[in-house]
Amino acid sequence: MTINALVHVNINCSDFDRSLAFYELLGFRKSIDVPPTNTPEVAAAVGMPPYRVKGALLTLPTITGTFTLDLLEWQEPNDSAPPYPHLYHLGIARIALATDDLDGDMARLKGHGVEFLSEPATVGLKDQPVVRFVCFKDPDGTVLELVEYAT
Repeated sequence: MTINALVHVNINCSDFDRSLAFYELLGFRKSIDVPPTNTPEVAAAVGMPPYRVKGALLTLPTITGTFTLDLLEWQEPNDSAPPYPHLYHLGIARIALATDDLDGDMARLKGHGVEFLSEPATVGLKDQPVVRFVCFKDPDGTVLELVEYAT
């Protein structure tokens, strides 16, 4: 294998503009608009019939390197089912983002009505730095995590 980077993480949403505002609150910035339609070849490559979508690639400029979200509102076809009922399902469960100010970021997000799963927890694994973390939901229920490393 010659994998050398993470290209992007795709998050589907029910309302692109609402979710864009949420992810901008987290520090992401829109870098590229996704075309509303694409070629039959592109649709087939992602296992879809021809489609309509509203979306953009969002980057997190506060980190070294690039972290990109592919934020998409599928307009046709469309499935409005919630992402998942719990975190122990198969497949990708959550995205963890590092922060230097967990308490300040939580206060800011709570001020915007963001739902948290609990208060922060502290974890110390053998020979690893102690971390505090907390999980919260985006507007459609996708679970995200803030992680603060002990200094």
